[in-house]
Amino acid sequence: MSRQIALWKSLLACGIVMGVALGARADEKDSRVYELRVYYAAEGKLDALHARFRDHTTKLFEKHGMTNIGYWTPLENPERKLIYFLAYPSREAREKSWKAFVADPDWQKARRESEVGGALVAKVEVMFLRTTDYSPDVTAALVPSKKSSKRTSKADERVFELRTYTASKGNLENLNARFRDHTLKLFEKHGITNIGYWVPLKGEKGDDNTLIYILAHKSVDAAKASFDAFRKDPDWIAARKASEDKAGGSLTAKDGVKSAFMKATDYSPMR
Repeated sequence: MSRQIALWKSLLACGIVMGVALGARADEKDSRVYELRVYYAAEGKLDALHARFRDHTTKLFEKHGMTNIGYWTPLENPERKLIYFLAYPSREAREKSWKAFVADPDWQKARRESEVGGALVAKVEVMFLRTTDYSPDVTAALVPSKKSSKRTSKADERVFELRTYTASKGNLENLNARFRDHTLKLFEKHGITNIGYWVPLKGEKGDDNTLIYILAHKSVDAAKASFDAFRKDPDWIAARKASEDKAGGSLTAKDGVKSAFMKATDYSPMR
C-alpha cells in the first residue's frame, strides 16, 4: 500500500510540473520583431517579382534565419503591390540576417538574372512591429505543411483583410483595451477570423497612434455581411459607447480606419 501511495504522489508531482511548464509555454508572449514590407513593382514586373520570390527569395530568407509569415497582393491592385510579413528573434537578428542575405552569392545571381530587363521594384515601404498582448498566435495560421502542394477549397476561397487604425490623440491604449476586452470576441462571434494584431516598435513612426491587424474571411461578401452584423450587435454598440464616453470621443482619428482586401500568393506560408 505504501508503495502505491508513493507512486501516486510521484505521478501527481510530475503532472503538476508538466502542467506548470505547459502553462508557461501557453502564456509565453510573442517577443519577436515583425517587419511589414510593401513592394511596388515596376510597370509590367509584378509577375517577375512573384517568380523571384517563389523560386529564390523566400528560400534564401529562411536560409538566413528569417521567418516567412505571409505574402499577399490586394484584390484591387493598380499600384502593383506585394505585401508581406517577416519575423525575427530581435532587431539585431534582423540586421544580421539581411546583411547575410544581401551578400549571399545565390541572391546576387538571382537578382542579376531577374533584372536583365530592368529593376523589378520601384519603391519599398518598411515598418517594424510587435504583436499586441491580445494578438492570437500568428504562426498558428500558417499552412501546416509547406511540402504539400494541395490547397483546400476553403483556403483557396479565403480572403484576407489588412486594416490600419490611427488612434485619436492619446487613445491608442484605450483602442487596444477595446479590442482586447470586446472586439476580438465579437469578430469571432460574427464569423471573422483574427489572424494577428501589431503596433509599431518604440521609436517607429506611429508608435503612439497606430494599430495594424489582419483578418480572414470566407469571401469579400462574407466580410461585408459579418461587419454589418458586428456593427449592429448590441454588445458592440454598448462597448463602443462606453469606451468613447470614457475617452471623451472617438478612439480613432478622422479617416483613421483603412482597409484593404488581399489574396495570398501561391508561395505564401499563410493562406
